Amino acid sequence: MYPVVVACVLLVVATTVLHYEVLRGLNTRLPGLPVPHRLKLLVVILGAFVAHAIEIALYGVALYSLVRWTGAGSLVGTAGFSLANCIYFSAETYTSLGFGDLTPVGPIRLLAGAEALNGLLLIGWSASFTYIAMERFWGGPDDTAPPPQP
Repeated sequence: MYPVVVACVLLVVATTVLHYEVLRGLNTRLPGLPVPHRLKLLVVILGAFVAHAIEIALYGVALYSLVRWTGAGSLVGTAGFSLANCIYFSAETYTSLGFGDLTPVGPIRLLAGAEALNGLLLIGWSASFTYIAMERFWGGPDDTAPPPQP
């Protein structure tokens, strides 16, 4: 159980720092980006998507490693155990989609719970950041209006 707890803590910290750095970088660089405001919003969405994809992959690799090398449980289902299925399960869990075709058994269930909570928080953070960016860069019909001044 100890390796799973350590993995949970490290993953929550790593994904939060990663997400912070991606959003901070977007916030810093977007105003100076020489593209129309509409494209800046697309950059926000793509940046957030890439951050979430990396975070999902981190959880998937951790799940695979914990099962494969520490024996901290298993991932059962008709699809079987593989790295690809661990990443798929991670995407299901992170987004709280939960198809239920793969199920964690043993101590790694804690990792699934931590990932679901962490994903919920990070997705909410991205949604909030996107809303703020829309307020900042929503330029009107011609997309040439300057951003509102604080």
